[in-house]
Amino acid sequence: MWSLRRASNSLNFRGLSVVTSRVSCAKSEIFSNNVEGYSTICEYPQALSGNRCLFYHNEAIYSKFYMVRQSMSSQAGAESSESEDDLEDGFSELETPASDNAIEERNAVGGNEDELVSEPELSDDNDDVGEHSQNAMELLDTEADSDEKASMKKKVASELFRAIISAPGLSINGVLDKWVEEGKDLDRAEILLVMLDLRKRRMYGRALQLSEWLEANNRLDFIERDYASRVDLIAKVRGLHKAENYIEKIPKSFRGEVIYRTLLANCVAANNVKKAEEVFNKIKDLQFPVTTFACNQLLLLYKRVDKKKIADVLLLMEKENVKPSLFTYKILIDIKGQSNDLTGMDQIVETMKAEGIEPDINTQAIIAKHYSSGGLKEKAEAILKEMEGGNLKEHRWACRALLPLYASLGKADEVGRVWKVCESNPRLDECMAAIEAWGRLKKIDEAEAVFNRMHTTWKKLSSRHYAALLKVYANHKMLAKGKDLVKRMADSGCRIGPLTWDALIKLYVEAGEVEKADSVLQKAAQQSQLKPMFSSYLAIMHQYAKRGDIHNAEKIFHRMRQAGYVARLTQFQTLIQTYINAKAPAYGMRDRMKADNIFPTKALAAQLAQVDAFRKTAVSDLLD
Repeated sequence: MWSLRRASNSLNFRGLSVVTSRVSCAKSEIFSNNVEGYSTICEYPQALSGNRCLFYHNEAIYSKFYMVRQSMSSQAGAESSESEDDLEDGFSELETPASDNAIEERNAVGGNEDELVSEPELSDDNDDVGEHSQNAMELLDTEADSDEKASMKKKVASELFRAIISAPGLSINGVLDKWVEEGKDLDRAEILLVMLDLRKRRMYGRALQLSEWLEANNRLDFIERDYASRVDLIAKVRGLHKAENYIEKIPKSFRGEVIYRTLLANCVAANNVKKAEEVFNKIKDLQFPVTTFACNQLLLLYKRVDKKKIADVLLLMEKENVKPSLFTYKILIDIKGQSNDLTGMDQIVETMKAEGIEPDINTQAIIAKHYSSGGLKEKAEAILKEMEGGNLKEHRWACRALLPLYASLGKADEVGRVWKVCESNPRLDECMAAIEAWGRLKKIDEAEAVFNRMHTTWKKLSSRHYAALLKVYANHKMLAKGKDLVKRMADSGCRIGPLTWDALIKLYVEAGEVEKADSVLQKAAQQSQLKPMFSSYLAIMHQYAKRGDIHNAEKIFHRMRQAGYVARLTQFQTLIQTYINAKAPAYGMRDRMKADNIFPTKALAAQLAQVDAFRKTAVSDLLD
């Protein structure tokens, strides 16, 4: 049961401490009662489709929870917008090191990634910790049950998979037709294995073609999880609207909760608040059970765009008796850490353990990261030693996370010690982590040595591997070296994509060549099917904001919209700061935000006040 105690500054969800700020004595009298039967996400009802509250609230108790949300949002609004930057296309770093070793190793096998696939999942250091991988793993649960997945883990890449990734051009139909003509095996187990391998490489275009070919040629009796997989692939390759249209074509008997949760996850990936809330409403309208997965999606979304709404999701979980998962706790731990409430973060960890859920390596990495950024170096080191497990060679999988974390503590010796464990037989993800770590420590020679080792070991690297070193050059304003690396990358036949554009744009930005960065961004957007990363636009927009260059900041804002990015708080913060720095009024800015369902935090409201053309001051009153 939810309650807000007068002497406390936290909400309790089965003992789970959730971020709020202390309320006034007058308000706390209201909160001292337990409240039942409520759930709404509608602090601003007009923000939701049809002016309808997301969780169907009871008006009699609405005012009480309005103040609960205000209490929670006071902390959320005070947080720096930096933690929300670069949340590119929706998945961030709650996956910190987002992928498994196996995924990383396979990425090098086939070189370039699928032509139809963007690289949105890989974002910047300011992102959250590890969300995409978690979503991917949970969505994959809809495609294969535990027995199938266990058997698939034992298999190596199949002959069919190798044939598909080797297919020339964009179409794989010829390869599949030939496979059948030769009488080769094409059973469900083989298909699932190939699908998983294509997904792990992010070759969603080819995975979608495989799914469509199977259905068109009646090679697979589709069941719900096959349709859910198709929805996910269509959303990734062709967009949410096409995925939503496809759902209407799925036989009604297979149109279950899994179908809609898959669409919901992709809405969250795109940071599309309005569509995500509509899909969640649809799940409730259809009387499907509210699952932990669906609630986690909302927590992920509101963690990025509106932390004030997180308490409402937890209220719904309590009301619907939805048990929090490890991922639920990861999100809440990260929220506490981002707000620098490390005591509150510790309380969540204690509660999680009390519920019988032990933190995994990724969760420990999140905790250590926030201890480090919060100045609690000794506590961070203690967590890192726990992650090592007493024998790092036996806990090799922890190296990927340990390398950048020791670097964040300035521990060059520890980075060297961990890298030594990996050096004789490195994995791709460990190499990339080492490049990042040495870069943070300003040891460029060591970062280059690791890259050269990686290039020697795996002859054909993808753009994301080059981007690791390119980012190091960008962070240290090494423009000449960055340009040489991009040329080397092109000469190797590696496709230049969003990750490379992002690193190159930041390279020019750090070197002070903003116009050149803008030119690269514009050419990238015009010449490719793939859209540039959110962070690429924002990096340039920040520079125009510093200059007070309203024309160019507005231009970037418009181009982000053209690229398909849904308006978010951080864009308006940057745009309004441009007007502040230009000492110019921003006419109609509140209306623009309202039209995009963006509502000001405390910090943004203060910014708006500075650019309000009609604001009254003591001097203006005298002059009037």
